[in-house]
Amino acid sequence: MIIAADLSRAALRRQLRLARRALSAPQQRRAADALYRQLAQHPLFRRARHIALYLPNDGEIDPRPLLRAAQRRGKATYLPVLNPWPRTRMVFQRVRPHEALLRNRFGILEPRLMHGRQRRVWALDLVLMPLVGFDAEGGRLGMGGGFYDRSLAYRARRKNAQKPTLLGLAHECQKVDRLALASWDVPLRATVTDKAWY
Repeated sequence: MIIAADLSRAALRRQLRLARRALSAPQQRRAADALYRQLAQHPLFRRARHIALYLPNDGEIDPRPLLRAAQRRGKATYLPVLNPWPRTRMVFQRVRPHEALLRNRFGILEPRLMHGRQRRVWALDLVLMPLVGFDAEGGRLGMGGGFYDRSLAYRARRKNAQKPTLLGLAHECQKVDRLALASWDVPLRATVTDKAWY
């Protein structure tokens, strides 16, 4: 396990991204299948009607088996979409099976922006979030753009906000001992890896 205090956030981010990108294609497939087994029958996933996920990029653990399972079960599924303006804003938009996707400015696939298919983040039941690093206390280290933190900032203003449930998804190799959280960091309910729940 990496000792986070020994590294700057930038160095930690680099090291963890290298670790997840080093996983082979078969290792990535096995991790996605194991993640599915960890989460697909869990009550948090089974009870949720409106679920936001992401499409994997840069070695992130792949939640697409969960996306397909949610759609087969009749759940409404959403993907993050970057706003053209302001460029720091992200929204969650409903996605349907076999929908055509476009690459955003970071090269990540997303639905074409359609305001009528968007849902406010507080109206989602479950958000499955990508991350670069995590600890067992709910700490999350993202890519550094702050898109999720800005989208979820209302939770810091409303101390008792219960929705949505926030779960980080990660490879086991992304676990660190303890992350120093900034004031804007939104803690996770848990992180789910291919091996365990934290």
